[in-house]
Amino acid sequence: MKPIMKSILVAGFLFSQVIAVASTWQAQWIGSSSESARNSWYCFRKQIDLTNTPQKAIAKIACDSKYWLWVNDEMVVFEGQLKRGPIPQGTYYDEVDLTASLKKGRNTIAVLVWFWGKNGFSHNDSGKAGLIFDVAIDDKTVISDTSWKIKVHPAYGSTDGPHPNYRLPEANIRFDARKDMVGWQTSGFNDVGWANAEELGSVPAGPWGSLEKRPILQWKNSGLINYVKTEVKKNDDGSQTVIGQLPYNCQVTPYLKIEAPAGKTINIQTDNYRGGGPENVRAEYVTKDGVQECELLGWMNGHDMRYTIPKDVKVLAVKYRETGYNADFDGRFKCDDEVLNILWEKSKRTLYVTMRDNYMDCPDRERAQWWGDAVNEIGEAFYVFDAEKGPLLAKKGIYELARWQREDKVIFSPVPAGIPAKPGTQESNGAWSKELPRQMLASVGWYGFWGYYWYSGDKQTMVDVYPHVRDYLSLWKLGDDGLVIHRTGDWDWTDWGSHKDVPVIENAWVHLAMKAAVEMAKLTGNEADIPGYQAKMKTIEANFNKAFWQGDRYRSAGHKGQTDDRANAMAVIAGLAKLEYYPAIKKIFKERFNASPYMEKYVLESLCMMDAPQQSLDRMKKRWAKQIESPLTTLWEGWGLGKEGYGGGTYNHAWSGGPLTILSQYIAGVAPTKPGFEQFAVLPQMASLKQIETIVPTKYGDIKLALRNETTFEMKLEVPEGTRAIAGIPKTSNWSQIHINGKKIYQSGKAASDLYLSEDDNWIKFVLGSGHWKINSK
Repeated sequence: MKPIMKSILVAGFLFSQVIAVASTWQAQWIGSSSESARNSWYCFRKQIDLTNTPQKAIAKIACDSKYWLWVNDEMVVFEGQLKRGPIPQGTYYDEVDLTASLKKGRNTIAVLVWFWGKNGFSHNDSGKAGLIFDVAIDDKTVISDTSWKIKVHPAYGSTDGPHPNYRLPEANIRFDARKDMVGWQTSGFNDVGWANAEELGSVPAGPWGSLEKRPILQWKNSGLINYVKTEVKKNDDGSQTVIGQLPYNCQVTPYLKIEAPAGKTINIQTDNYRGGGPENVRAEYVTKDGVQECELLGWMNGHDMRYTIPKDVKVLAVKYRETGYNADFDGRFKCDDEVLNILWEKSKRTLYVTMRDNYMDCPDRERAQWWGDAVNEIGEAFYVFDAEKGPLLAKKGIYELARWQREDKVIFSPVPAGIPAKPGTQESNGAWSKELPRQMLASVGWYGFWGYYWYSGDKQTMVDVYPHVRDYLSLWKLGDDGLVIHRTGDWDWTDWGSHKDVPVIENAWVHLAMKAAVEMAKLTGNEADIPGYQAKMKTIEANFNKAFWQGDRYRSAGHKGQTDDRANAMAVIAGLAKLEYYPAIKKIFKERFNASPYMEKYVLESLCMMDAPQQSLDRMKKRWAKQIESPLTTLWEGWGLGKEGYGGGTYNHAWSGGPLTILSQYIAGVAPTKPGFEQFAVLPQMASLKQIETIVPTKYGDIKLALRNETTFEMKLEVPEGTRAIAGIPKTSNWSQIHINGKKIYQSGKAASDLYLSEDDNWIKFVLGSGHWKINSK
């Protein structure tokens, strides 16, 4: 896979606080007072005169729903603006550095705004198209007001059906080149006939509400590039389909250059147009006469782009632009089993294609921030992306989930989303506020919010969201039997697939959430809350095994189906299973395969926790075999595609990347033991693997690890400045000697160095400070 793209623009971006509310805006929201039509495109222009070349020019820009910005004939921002909804009545704004784009003399600013006018599972529609633009240029301020020019772009329109399914706020794009305003965004364009914009209100005017600074960077942008290869297929009606192969599953906008008579319609969509079942997004281009070129601006995803070209149209060029979440791929995993390498890379690709405005379950059918998916994604991202930009999407999502909490204390996802008239319901227009209780426990608990803190060290986010966690956990009660009273929520969902033993799973999730709440309360100075959490944990611990352990498996009394692998895994994960139960549980995992890819991650993790890494790897390769062998570069929603899958069967589903975390965290063995990797463990469980190389990004620098386990064991470890490592030599053999950096420090069970820490049944452990280390054992 070739490396993706360089960043397009954003300077002066500060990461210290996700909630950055603009306290002063001089600008007015501008647009038209008439009703805003769904799927409409607005052109805005402003010319300004500057007496000097600017030394500093920082613009604040917001709209509903997306914008493209040109300054002095050059594109500065490609698809700005995040989907609406930092809070239910709020809007994000972008901060863009225009210093290098402005000049002495006459300057032209042009903005194209795409207004969706529709709710979705990732966007809360304001109901009104509008733009606000406020730029401080040295000591001069340029603002959006009635001096700006506005015109509805006549070339953009809506396609006939089918339209994108109700979960998506985006519309199909139809561009009729016969109606184009060529060069409207350039300095020499004559806009005398355009209307002046109307002022629609100042911040925090409705319906856009308060404005909060965009907490993630603008997208990476490849520019227009050639497809890997193109293929032409002739169709029975005389048309032809030009297929452009993409290097991998990615987020792209299509470009074409053609020679044609006027009035021919070209349909453009990816191979993934019906990914996950229903229709997603596509585009149409209507030709004008002659040679022409166009880039359709709404992103799609897939493995290839398909242009249906009518007769009499000559294709001169097709290209694409890849855009995506702006972070660096600093993490790495490679071992001597190529099957596992393929799975790690496909997990990485799946993670990336499900990141943009928010974490997504899938980039086709929904683009929604379902938090069961997000929890898995967050865990993977710390092993893939740089430690500065990578965690920002998780931070954004955590604040959104907390700040969309309902008045009845319920936390729900996906958010942002349209707001239904009645809480806890769903509407066909894309509005949603239904709680999935087990997903929410995972989200606010050990693997979600606390997992983010443990890997990032971001205390302030925990301080800010803890009150929301406390309120939500207050809804969970214990019954007279000392176990959790089942909460159905608004959608009583636990996992796809069959044989779900919900009481066992639910008690484990509650126990993990209380465990995380204890730590959050300590961290944030809310110690008075700790006894309540601990009391619930102890009560569950006292009753869990009595109620659910049946001598050779976990199984609730009312469960009618097969013994559930998920339930047995969660008992281990939550620390509720006794050590003497482990052999029986491991046997179950050789017999039962009920979990979806979402919950399978926890099955694999529980095996590693039970010191069964080889069984974890064997099961991993068995369960993901079809996906590993598939030519597709991403992982699936279920164990099959389409009807053989779950929920529609997308071929790029976020929750399926759990093997990436297992391989990096357990098989390579790298995980933080203090927040943010200030201290970390290297406790490999290599099983039958002979070699592993991995890089784990941290805010202190990259942890670099190379392992070799053959007749001798060798570990090469780079510990970043300001950190220390607890490095464990696996007791896979009875090592007689251990050398560190050429010096003998351990022989025949006796330590000869203060680097020695301890040993247990699995590892001989040493404490290593920053620097380069080489450990040999024989």
